Amino acid sequence: MVRIKICGVTTPEDAVHAAECGADALGLNFYPRSPRFLSPEQAEALVRALPPFTATVGVFVQESVSCMQTVAMRYGLRAVQTYSDTPLAVDFFPAAQIPAFRVQDAATLTVARQCVQSVRPAAILVDSYVPGEPGGTGHRAPWELLAGFDAGVPLILAGGLTPDNVAEAIRLVRPWGVDVASGVESVPGRKDPGRVRAFIQAVRSVESRE
Repeated sequence: MVRIKICGVTTPEDAVHAAECGADALGLNFYPRSPRFLSPEQAEALVRALPPFTATVGVFVQESVSCMQTVAMRYGLRAVQTYSDTPLAVDFFPAAQIPAFRVQDAATLTVARQCVQSVRPAAILVDSYVPGEPGGTGHRAPWELLAGFDAGVPLILAGGLTPDNVAEAIRLVRPWGVDVASGVESVPGRKDPGRVRAFIQAVRSVESRE
């Protein structure tokens, strides 16, 4: 089963709707420059509203280890997704570490493999490369390059996924999980309920045909 993460939820209503539609995890963005950034008050309200069994993943960009550990503990994050210049050899237990890689070429995949060997993260996330932007840009990751890529840990595919193309992406890349933010939004930071539902249904429809 392909796991589904709806990233960048900003309201309790959007979070609950995604969970009820079948999302496995929700991404909480703690990057201040993002339109999906959550203040401490917003994050607490969102987490309190979630039904049980829905995992939360914190998204951090160039953040200090101590800050990430504090936030993970405060909100009970299941995982910490890190955008960092260098792999972090840190144990966030009980949260899992998921380093993100913005894939530009085959060299990026070599770096990802080296990270897995040295850090042994729980999974890695592969995203599209846009200069100066850590993620959530809506640009498609290079699926053809990622087809058949095995990092040695679960692979989460992000970057330009939408309800219309996620089935094709899954068939080509065969990821362990998929991650979407802008592809299911009405405006940056607000999820479109219909697109969230359609995205999750599209993922499940691939599984039902195989």
